Amino acid sequence: MKNILIVGAGFTGAVIARELAEQGHKVRVIDSREHVAGNCFSERDKKTGIMVHIYGPHIFHTDNEEVWEYINRFTEMMPYINRVKTTVYGKVFSLPINLHTINQFFNKTCSPKEARDLIENKSDQSILDPITFEEQALRFVGRELYEAFFKGYTVKQWGMSPSELPASILKRLPVRFNYDDNYFSHKYQGMPRDGYTPIVANILNHHNITVELEHEYQEVDREGVDHLFFTGPIDSWYGYKFGRLGYRTLDFEKFHTEDDFQGTAVMNYGEENIPFTRITDHKYFAPWEQHVGSVCYREFSRACTPDDTPYYPIRQMGEMELLNKYLTLAETEKNISFAGRLGTYRYLDMDVTIAEALNMARIYLESLEETKKMPVFTVNVR
Repeated sequence: MKNILIVGAGFTGAVIARELAEQGHKVRVIDSREHVAGNCFSERDKKTGIMVHIYGPHIFHTDNEEVWEYINRFTEMMPYINRVKTTVYGKVFSLPINLHTINQFFNKTCSPKEARDLIENKSDQSILDPITFEEQALRFVGRELYEAFFKGYTVKQWGMSPSELPASILKRLPVRFNYDDNYFSHKYQGMPRDGYTPIVANILNHHNITVELEHEYQEVDREGVDHLFFTGPIDSWYGYKFGRLGYRTLDFEKFHTEDDFQGTAVMNYGEENIPFTRITDHKYFAPWEQHVGSVCYREFSRACTPDDTPYYPIRQMGEMELLNKYLTLAETEKNISFAGRLGTYRYLDMDVTIAEALNMARIYLESLEETKKMPVFTVNVR
């Protein structure tokens, strides 16, 4: 039996804790916040009774069957399809770009083949190897769709021109030549019936796990601990000795309406002159419930300060140079592993977070059996 300390009571910390606790190890989980579930925290709005995602919407989607089965152990997942709309140029369009979007935008009645030909003619075929976000978009959809749906939104979200961002941020461009407006293409998609907070609470509900909230990690917490899993910011572990890693953070402007505000869960605003990136109406994230009125949030993105909640790691060239300094230090550590979004300085969807936590727990258990050193990182984070 080992004594394990986990810093952070989000999905990463909770899943690792549960896996080790079920194997008989004693696990202590601490978190500086007053609640579990990290940025997935959800609770009922006092005025309307609507379940709200306090740190912004979280939609569960995955192709990983093991992860889907795992989360269903701790909640009832309800069917949910994320259908995103965007307002640009005084009109409402569907995202991701699909056949309806293309026909509406260009005032056409294209068939799938005609739409493919149209987009190919609009795209910049001279860009053979896109390096920047802007080049990636121009190469695959052309300037008109890029400026309508990507340029302004990206400037607001990241605080810089798409010409300064790497093409990898856009990854593969979501363009469909049919009328499918499901934002995701994963096999498993859904929403927890009772919100995300009970999932994490249920995962942590084990006789070998103790949870302490509003508890900032201190060096004394490590006394008598056989292994520490740290899910906080990796630069904070080292007292920001090389400087702070860059993040974007979000501000939310909450408001209520007595009627239905926008008729959908997510409405993006792609034009740069509109300061917020989107408005979310949270009653639509639980379509199996009936509510009168709406509770909505305007969402604003900006640079993260030391007093803010970090959301999106920037991972630009300068940030990666800084990260590598911390990784070099971390790789000399013993009896500690860094995990999760903040611990590895990567943006992670919930399913990837759970999958990596399960894998990290397995690697730790295997290291005990084979008496070999547990790695500081179990994934490539450089």
